[in-house]
Amino acid sequence: MVAIDGPAGAGKSTVARQVAERLGFIRVDTGALYRAVGLIALERGVSLEDGPALGTLASGLELAFVEGPSGPRLTVNGSDREDDLRTPDVADAASKVSALPEVRAALLEAQREMGVDGGVVLEGRDIGTVVFPDAEVKVFLTASAEARARRRLGDLEQRGVESTYEDVLAAMRARDTRDSSRKHAPLKPAEDATVVDSTEMTQDEVVAHIAGLAQQS
Repeated sequence: MVAIDGPAGAGKSTVARQVAERLGFIRVDTGALYRAVGLIALERGVSLEDGPALGTLASGLELAFVEGPSGPRLTVNGSDREDDLRTPDVADAASKVSALPEVRAALLEAQREMGVDGGVVLEGRDIGTVVFPDAEVKVFLTASAEARARRRLGDLEQRGVESTYEDVLAAMRARDTRDSSRKHAPLKPAEDATVVDSTEMTQDEVVAHIAGLAQQS
């Protein structure tokens, strides 16, 4: 089991997918589960500060990954919502709902079920610290806020979403603060995690490094 944690925009999704492909493992994007809760909350008009209501909402969602042409895609209540999950508004909502203990408790068992059989690469914010503290390989993937903002802006532009570097950087820093300072499962490296700073690394170098850690374990 490979656990990859790290802040928003660190490249976890792409790296996790490629590491899984190299190892012949399954990739599980746990952050997408929180995005799903944020998306449905926005659509249903549920307050992003109402922990009990959001916990109930999260518990009632049917979440599953199905294989798509470019990798696993998340279905919510039987519908493919992967593209809807990747907007800035949903990312911001996910950061807010993920700070609530009711939501985290509702999604914890779902995450554990997805990884219980091993042979998986799980990415998120607290995989190595809370979800699977006994994972054989733990990585905390990070990069400077500026580098992450540039990467995220490039992703948004590819999907036709208009934004500016300044706006993306400001949102990135605000999310970093929320994720690292929340009371429940704050974003931080596990004590036995390998910290990988990708600011000056190529994507191929990051993938090779993490896959090497798994092959050595």
